[in-house]
Amino acid sequence: MTDQTKQITGLSDEQVIESRRLHGANVLTPPKKDPLWRLLLEKFNDPIIKILMVAWVLSIIIAVTEISAKGYGVLMEPLGILMAILIATIASFVFEWRAERAFERLNTVSDDALCTVIRSGVVVEVPRKDIVVGDVVLLNQGDEVPADGVLLEAVSLQVNESTLTGEPIASKTTDPAHFDSEATYPSNYVMRSSMVADGHGIMLVERVGDATDYGKVYEGAQIDSGVLTPLQQQLGHLASQISRFGYAVAAITFVALTAKALIVGPVDDVMTLASHILNYFMLAVTVIVVSVPEGLPMSVTLSLALSMNRMLATNNLVRKMHACETMGAATVICTDKTGTLTQNRMKVADSLLFDGLRSDDVLPLGIAVNSTANLTIASDGSSSPVGNPTEGALLMWLYSRGIDYRTLRDSARVIEQLPFSTERKYMATVVAASDGRNLLLVKGAPEIVMAMCSSVGNAATPIAEKDEEINDALARYQHRAMRTLAFAYAEIEDSDIATIFAGQKLNISKLVLQGIVGIADPVRHDVADAIAECHRAGVEVKIVTGDTRGTACEIARQVGIDIDSSPNSVINGSDFQQLPDDEASEVAAAVKVMCRARPMDKQRLVRLLQQRGEVVAVTGDGTNDAPALKAAQVGISMGDGTSVAKQSSDITIIDNSFANIVKAVMWGRSLYRNIQRFLIFQLTINVSACMLVLIGSLIGAESPLTIPQMLYVNLIMDTLAAVAFATLPPSERVMNDRPRKSTDRIVDLHMGMWVLLCALLFVGVMTTMLVLMNEDGVLSVHNLTVFFTTFVMLQFWNMFNVKSFRSGGSAFAAMRSSATFSWIELTILVGLVLIVNFGGDMFSTMPLSLGVWAIIVAATSPVLIVAEAVRLLHRLFHK
Repeated sequence: MTDQTKQITGLSDEQVIESRRLHGANVLTPPKKDPLWRLLLEKFNDPIIKILMVAWVLSIIIAVTEISAKGYGVLMEPLGILMAILIATIASFVFEWRAERAFERLNTVSDDALCTVIRSGVVVEVPRKDIVVGDVVLLNQGDEVPADGVLLEAVSLQVNESTLTGEPIASKTTDPAHFDSEATYPSNYVMRSSMVADGHGIMLVERVGDATDYGKVYEGAQIDSGVLTPLQQQLGHLASQISRFGYAVAAITFVALTAKALIVGPVDDVMTLASHILNYFMLAVTVIVVSVPEGLPMSVTLSLALSMNRMLATNNLVRKMHACETMGAATVICTDKTGTLTQNRMKVADSLLFDGLRSDDVLPLGIAVNSTANLTIASDGSSSPVGNPTEGALLMWLYSRGIDYRTLRDSARVIEQLPFSTERKYMATVVAASDGRNLLLVKGAPEIVMAMCSSVGNAATPIAEKDEEINDALARYQHRAMRTLAFAYAEIEDSDIATIFAGQKLNISKLVLQGIVGIADPVRHDVADAIAECHRAGVEVKIVTGDTRGTACEIARQVGIDIDSSPNSVINGSDFQQLPDDEASEVAAAVKVMCRARPMDKQRLVRLLQQRGEVVAVTGDGTNDAPALKAAQVGISMGDGTSVAKQSSDITIIDNSFANIVKAVMWGRSLYRNIQRFLIFQLTINVSACMLVLIGSLIGAESPLTIPQMLYVNLIMDTLAAVAFATLPPSERVMNDRPRKSTDRIVDLHMGMWVLLCALLFVGVMTTMLVLMNEDGVLSVHNLTVFFTTFVMLQFWNMFNVKSFRSGGSAFAAMRSSATFSWIELTILVGLVLIVNFGGDMFSTMPLSLGVWAIIVAATSPVLIVAEAVRLLHRLFHK
């Protein structure tokens, strides 16, 4: 115990109870989880599902009116639509539930860790959750700070605040003269979730549980941003367009048929006219039902679900299905620095040594002995530091050179030690070396250590002769935002120790400078290439960190983020906080690096960017990133990040690789392209069917496509097509495109023209057949079979065309990598043959001769042949 500890009595048992009553327990209020039934109901909020439910209700009305005349077979349409709704919603729910279960296993936390406190004058250990305001907590190396509080004592205390600020080492002191004015949090204050990296201290708890900064961030991370993903917005627009189209065609059908009844064949009997009008109304309702793409929700769900599973294989754990696609729409990525761009592992990046680094020299001994850190060495030879990250980096440096610090440490006996402190800025140790010498070993801030040196290296070169070389190296290291350390030593006698260490400081001016090193948190090896890929894809990357301006800018330089001369390209978090929203919005658009950012600064930046129409993805691993992760359209956490960060995210990068974020962008864009392909395919079918129902009724023919046939096309064939398009492999070509705008329609003009032209072509062919086959308004079973087979074969060939949509190549390109697509096409063909031959009365079909089959295949195949020829000519003339 220190003298300070002996004077502290702490809280009594009664005071602990009263404090807990007034300020609460030291636990975080867990996020409220919705029951499973509510999560399932949320899936019915999808705009396409809503319009499908309307179609289901209308189909029930039609079935009820026709059941007496046509039998229970009319119930197949509403039953099929209901199946489409249930499959899409339940599949979406199950996939997200499974992902959430996997995430919960990854993200377990506990509040039962023991903390050392003083209560009633006695040092005791209590669970972290039992800490209260007013408690006096003893902090030692390796401890996690259990609450927020002010320091009563700090001895060589260094705290890892990377989870809150991105700062791996923050020096703490109780001396106001040594407070760091640029520090994110006061120098005499420690925060919950930070870790004691070195030294020890005593804190007085001022805030616990939800009242801590960590708790506020945790609480803010639970607030639903309410921001719709681009796909949700676009599907909402599409649902409105489909509704308008269906209602418009239905109105035209109803008006045209009513006019025809009144003009062409006047009816004297009012009841007969009313019966006709009712039939026309039911036909109009049928048009509305036919216009709804029943397979679309299933297609989107299958596409997202398959992407979730395939992205997991690339170490992307997707918790929210829509996040798969939303990454493809991202226009801005706001990324944390520490642990995301960098390894969160300090490393010696450069050095200037005057006598090298030999195991028999004094410098390795000084690094090994004049240190409080250790290494954990695994059975495979890999190592990781324990304790102070800076000292751990030095030990790792020795280990990488084949020097065992443990052997050196065992060879020397420590006589005296002066620990590192913020005030002194150096650490000194006297050891009795194995050769009998007493060595004073010093490491610390270069300007402080060099002031105590008179010579350089074993050659004892006067330090003045090396000043320029040393200062140049220091300037180079500092320009690269490295932490710099100098090493020095001296041989001393036993009798000199007391004098040299008098007053808790070194009193010496004849040290020998051994060298200086630059230590940095190295950038992950794949980050620079990944950011260059983002820029090529039109995605802007902004660094938002709690670290210093110099460090943040240097990391930006290393990863390829160009910081121009504009005043807003780099901004301090506190300056950003003071700006009014209109000015802050302009800064948000221009800023490349935000340093010294607090959690709410990051969240505000995200919201302002969203207000400007940006689709924002946020990456981070710390608690300080959680509010921004939650506010973003896509929050991406790292696998070794804090539990709060992972809880707030939509995607967790299990292997912490920034390159996987770029892969997620490619997956998202490819997924969106595949959904567009399916929409072209399905809408062509629906538009064709609507127009055929309208034309057939106007020319007096019965419906050329029966309900079971349309169910096969809309549910079975479309579901297979959905799987086929969803399994098309991602294409790197999509990374050459600019990000789409959040206001873009999922069915753009190019797609709309494709659908309309194909539908008109198909309807023209089918109408011609209808006129030729129509016998007094009735189609024979043979003609119905030919009509149905031709309709399906037109869609069959069109599937190949749609596969090539915006691919720049042939429909048959990369068939080996899209084997599933080929098998599904074959399955559709086999299914058609089976229905034609065995469908019978249910599908209104009969077997066709080989000659008829050959005519149908030959007549419909130009859909693909002509399109392939056009694509070939386009490639030839646009090389």
